[in-house]
Amino acid sequence: MKRNLIPAILLSVLMIIKGTAQDASRNWAISGKNEIELNMERTGVLPYSDNIEMSGKRVAGIVTYSIDEEGRLLLDREIYFPQLHEFKNSEDSWFHDYRAYLQDVYSDDLLPKLYIASEQFVPGAVKTVSINGMLNFEHLPSKNGLTLCRSLFPSVDERLFIEMWTVTNATDSVMRIKSGNTSLSFENYGLKGKYGRKIASNAPEELVLQPGEKTSFALKIAAKMEGEEFPDGNALAEIEKRKGFLQQIGGSLQLETPNPVLNTLFEFSKIRAAESIYESELGLIHSPGGGRYYVGIWANDQAEYTNPFFPYLGYAIGNESAMNCYRAFAGEINPEYEKIRYSFEIEGLVKPFLKDRGDAAMIAYGAAHYAMALGDEETANELWPLIEWCLEYCNRQLNEEGVVMSESDEMEGRIETGNANLSTSSLYYGALRHAADLARSLKKPNSIAKKYIAQAGKLHRSIEAYFGAKVEGLDTYKYYKEHRHLRHWICLPLVMGINDRKDATVNALFERLWTDNGVHVEKNSENEEISKIFWDRGTLYALRGTFFSGETERSLEKLEQFSEKRLLGNRVPYVVEAFPEGNMAHLSAESALYCRVFIEGLFGIVPTGMRSFKCTPGLPENWNRMALKKIRSFGNCFDLTVQRKNDLLNIEITNSDEKVIYSKSVKKGMTVEISFM
Repeated sequence: MKRNLIPAILLSVLMIIKGTAQDASRNWAISGKNEIELNMERTGVLPYSDNIEMSGKRVAGIVTYSIDEEGRLLLDREIYFPQLHEFKNSEDSWFHDYRAYLQDVYSDDLLPKLYIASEQFVPGAVKTVSINGMLNFEHLPSKNGLTLCRSLFPSVDERLFIEMWTVTNATDSVMRIKSGNTSLSFENYGLKGKYGRKIASNAPEELVLQPGEKTSFALKIAAKMEGEEFPDGNALAEIEKRKGFLQQIGGSLQLETPNPVLNTLFEFSKIRAAESIYESELGLIHSPGGGRYYVGIWANDQAEYTNPFFPYLGYAIGNESAMNCYRAFAGEINPEYEKIRYSFEIEGLVKPFLKDRGDAAMIAYGAAHYAMALGDEETANELWPLIEWCLEYCNRQLNEEGVVMSESDEMEGRIETGNANLSTSSLYYGALRHAADLARSLKKPNSIAKKYIAQAGKLHRSIEAYFGAKVEGLDTYKYYKEHRHLRHWICLPLVMGINDRKDATVNALFERLWTDNGVHVEKNSENEEISKIFWDRGTLYALRGTFFSGETERSLEKLEQFSEKRLLGNRVPYVVEAFPEGNMAHLSAESALYCRVFIEGLFGIVPTGMRSFKCTPGLPENWNRMALKKIRSFGNCFDLTVQRKNDLLNIEITNSDEKVIYSKSVKKGMTVEISFM
């Protein structure tokens, strides 16, 4: 069942790091609404190899696909059943407990064997590859005239991953087919008892196809816990559930710009961010995925990056997962103000690491934004004690120079951060500003908002005095006191509206740190290995910050370049976590960050209360219009349209009844206040 994945992975890595001429090419094309297709006929595209992750509440699958020069397809299906935690073997390290998911790799050896006129069917060369929330392959007719189309996708809510086959008789004669079917079962033991796995195909033993006639069947990889039955797994019903999920996500928070690449990657990003929600002992929770991070939550990936996105999407399951995340962290606050844990891995069932990465600042910043964007007073009041505690914890961590001390940042010590870094202080600053607005919206005593505003003002001055510096000839920020190189997180003051060193910081991000794969973590002449590292989250925060600071044209140029590479290049169709770590895994929180580049960056939306927000849109010079449709936040469903009107920008809000409830024309760079009171 398992097969060595090294050749396929190496091929994928080689394609990622090929020269810039190859990287600049579009390997893929937008082929329909929310669909891309591989350019099979483009010179040099074959051989091609990549993988894609897809998930449901009880399963995740990373499908690696390789197509050789002749168009022959090879698939490996790395399937995870996240809630089924395996026992470690005698050679596993202690770290296995944090990645103990029942998982295996299923190769093409498990596929049903079809026979036509005493010959085994061999699929023809791949004709098309498409991605539309599912992974689809269409083959040319085989030598004996049978055409195969297959789609791979996860079940929405079962422990089940499906590969559906549709075969068509492409000849003028009746075709008789026999099937050598697949039926394998396995048993494992783990923390929750005995687990069963079943790999089976429901291809009929014999079938007759008239000319042009087609039929469908499926290969199903399923699992169950003790006391459960295997999922029924009707493939046709499962594909309809998957399509229903895709339609639901597609029907909300729609981006309209003149650039189809941006629109399509935005749609794809909504899918990846929303699908990665799992059942767990903590309730439904969002998790990053990527073959490493399931049924767990983190202060950065979930509390800071993803949760504030879900109110805009209006995804009820996403909002439920966000609250389960914040409730888990709220259960850890303590009167002694000892550090809060930064994650709940394996459903919170394993011992946490205790390391202060600036997690209290991450949680407060995310939770305060989430509470206002959701627009529900009861939820906001529930979150308030967590927000207050996290802000007070950060206040107690201020050093003599007025910035926040932490042991690390979200990169967890992969790169040196000193004992007080720019990320933690910037997030704390943003959290204070959000908390002040939330306090006013909740009608808390005026003294609370005033205190937070005063603390934010003092911190702003401390950030400038402590981190403000000439680094590599630019008047930007050093990341920590002893630091001497440019670091990607110098973008965070821009994200928080601190523009004191904007020009040099933008130059640092777009001229010194920018590469074919966006902003690199650091350009360090003393350490070439560090200079190779990129994390898309840094690029996405940088773009959000530069758009928000008013650098619309330069930001758009970089965003279009980056988006085209991620959607249509050689590692598609989502933004990724990092390289070389994780080999550019499709972690889901990064997709939420991609959408937030538009919401908070290009459109400049900043919550100011549970029924209000500020908007500072940056309509690019060569665009006449852009819109976010069906935004479901601040207790409302509305459209936000920005349109050029002579030398002004007209900002219009339309409610769900298509009634214009706000319209104002302003000069470029001006901020408007929107209230649904």
